[in-house]
Amino acid sequence: MLAGATATLRSLSEILTGLGGRFSENGHRLYLVGGSVRDAVLGRLGTDLDFTTDARPEQVQQIMAGWAEAQWDTGIAFGTISAVREGWQIEVTTFRADKYDRVSRNPAVTYGESLEDDLVRRDFTVNAMAMRVDGDGTLGFVDPLGGLDDLMAGVLDTPASPEDSFDDDPLRMLRAARFLSQLGFTPKPRVVAAMTAMGGQLERITVERIRAELDKLILGEHAVEGVDLLCRTGLAGYVIPEVPAMQLEIDEHHQHKDVYRHSLTVLQQAMDLEDGDPDLVLRLAALFHDIGKPATKRNEPGGAVSFHHHEVVGAKMTRKRMRALKYSKKMIEDVSTLVFLHLRFHGYGSGEWTDSAVRRYVTDAGALLPRLNRLVRADCTTRNKRRAARLQATYDDLERRIAAIAAAEDLARVRPDLDGNAIMELLGIGPGREVGEAWRFLKELRLERGPLPRDEAERALLDWWAHRS
Repeated sequence: MLAGATATLRSLSEILTGLGGRFSENGHRLYLVGGSVRDAVLGRLGTDLDFTTDARPEQVQQIMAGWAEAQWDTGIAFGTISAVREGWQIEVTTFRADKYDRVSRNPAVTYGESLEDDLVRRDFTVNAMAMRVDGDGTLGFVDPLGGLDDLMAGVLDTPASPEDSFDDDPLRMLRAARFLSQLGFTPKPRVVAAMTAMGGQLERITVERIRAELDKLILGEHAVEGVDLLCRTGLAGYVIPEVPAMQLEIDEHHQHKDVYRHSLTVLQQAMDLEDGDPDLVLRLAALFHDIGKPATKRNEPGGAVSFHHHEVVGAKMTRKRMRALKYSKKMIEDVSTLVFLHLRFHGYGSGEWTDSAVRRYVTDAGALLPRLNRLVRADCTTRNKRRAARLQATYDDLERRIAAIAAAEDLARVRPDLDGNAIMELLGIGPGREVGEAWRFLKELRLERGPLPRDEAERALLDWWAHRS
């Protein structure tokens, strides 16, 4: 693995040699560090390169002047100078030996005197490896904390005790779950124990930082395992408490599934149905689609269990949680709409929907229809193979009907057969509330009966206008 990383980094010799040479000529040391080394070892290096150095930020600025295509000092308060060169995003940070007040997560920035000082303060050993970059192209691997061994074993451990590490920065607990999701690494038992005991420390972290980590976790290749770790350690109770709340006690008659495990399965199946990049909206909707079930659970006669209107309650809960996490209005609307609509398909039966019902389904979903298709298919977790096949065949039939009607009627742009100007001219009225009422009547008519000839639409509108109360 190390040989592969060296080969990967040698392909960047022009960048590394050029920058390393400048630091060497000025009497300073330069090291590629952290996630850049980790990802190089894993063969997944992106376009971001992180370095550390004994040079102070002002010296770094002078050294990179004329070499970098652009540089900026937005992180200078934390010892970081950023730059760009040939498409590479570069950050150079002075050795740090920070002290944390353990009240906030903001350290009192203190410059360190050695690379070891800098590495021991990092979150995990797999992020505490470095590669010395010399001006002659020589690369020297530095790993005082055994990060390579942990990387090869696929485990997460902290350089110091996890309690000290998480006391310094509680966000590191969420990062542990995020690295499990992104890289498939398993936190060591002592790390899991500290996460379980110290969840309350997350209250020191801003909502924005928590949401950023949650998004990265949800978008990871192993998102299900990452979410499960949050729930097993209790951290989810401080971030997305509605998810662990789905761990309902199974009734003695086993009339319902484990809602929590079902939701994780739906999340995985939704991920498997993605077409292209990871889809945060779809994944959040899959995770949240049944969060309304605990609040709507009812024990029915004969031992049955019901969750009537859980999609309505779940959509409201989704909006509330996502607002608390400060998601954008559009993201909140998209995810909550998918949660609200995820049960609609089950009224389709064996194809009993009229064309009007199909039009409404498409219109209500709007641009979210492809995601709703995936969510509904993912929501089939029955172990009964015949039932699963029947559900998928039924949805195939609905999609065929959608496609046929869309081809004939342009469902993506369902509009009344008369626009506002035509409505006002026909009814002899000016702009106002009545135009909106007439427009909505025609929209409902369009959904119910499909496109109408203009004269038929006009007759229907005049009849409605004459008889409206």
